[in-house]
Amino acid sequence: MILSKRPDVERFLAKPDPDIRAVVIYGRDRSVVRERANQLAARIAVRPDDPFDVALLTDTDIEGEAGRLEGELTALSMMGGRRLVRLRLDEKAGPDKLAAEALKAHLDGALNPDAFFLVEAGALGRDSALRKAGEAAKAGAYVIPCYEDETGDVARMVRETLAKDNVGLSSEALDLFVARLPRDRGVARQEIERLALYLGPGSGAQAAASDLAPFLGVEPEASLADAAIDAFGARLASVHAGLRRAKAEGEAGPAAVRAISMQAGRLRRALTLVKGGAGLPEAAKASGVFWKNEREFLRQARAWSLPQLEEVQGEVLAADRACKQAGSPDDLIAERLALGIASRAKRLGL
Repeated sequence: MILSKRPDVERFLAKPDPDIRAVVIYGRDRSVVRERANQLAARIAVRPDDPFDVALLTDTDIEGEAGRLEGELTALSMMGGRRLVRLRLDEKAGPDKLAAEALKAHLDGALNPDAFFLVEAGALGRDSALRKAGEAAKAGAYVIPCYEDETGDVARMVRETLAKDNVGLSSEALDLFVARLPRDRGVARQEIERLALYLGPGSGAQAAASDLAPFLGVEPEASLADAAIDAFGARLASVHAGLRRAKAEGEAGPAAVRAISMQAGRLRRALTLVKGGAGLPEAAKASGVFWKNEREFLRQARAWSLPQLEEVQGEVLAADRACKQAGSPDDLIAERLALGIASRAKRLGL
């Protein structure tokens, strides 16, 4: 069975169903996969780091020793309590098939029924035998796909983490910081913790965007936020060059799509406020536009219309879905989206 909605996943991880004996957690962001697996392991095993209670295997272990996985799932806990068998997989066909066979045998009751089988994997494709076996299970197993965090999820993580240290950011500063965070959740958490130290744990500081300048340093030329702004401003050459530099710096296609979505969202919000009677400069500020970008934002807002932005939003959602398909050419999808928007902006006279 598939468990994909965030509230359902969080409820299960906090209080696992005792009838579930196997869980497959997979996704491109291995930090998210590991974080969720660790949370679940802490609920399943009294001592999740104790080798007498927990078996930790890799794809190399099960490839190199026939029957190793099923043997671990058959063994009893030496210290009492529920036995946990954790398997960490890469994206190779052989171990994937072995894990699928062990999963089926475990769900059929052929192994130790009190053992819990927890699999952590990368981006399993639709042809994955393990993924198919888990999704086809009518009872006893969950498959939890981990998608890259949406912008709102990242912003919430930033707010909640900083709040624990009694510090925070203004809405403008939050937008700026989130746009600059790496997409890997583990690395992002480190950056948030570093920001908390910079602001002063327990100080009650509420930083504005200008307060972050020394912390963030000079924004790199390959900023995806700038590439998104350039797209809506019809700067085709800048968009193309910016995306290529971002790729060279390790930024993936989905991050570019998110940056474009954020810029489209700001424009839509500003135009919606204007439609309701607000002045454009005030609407821009209410939409969270960074002060350095305000002049360009106003230029774009005067050229784009709400119906045109609605069309763009549909294209952004389609690109986001396409990027989440296993094996998809993320960078090309993002580049095609950005250049398409820039071409449309040029036809608007920008």
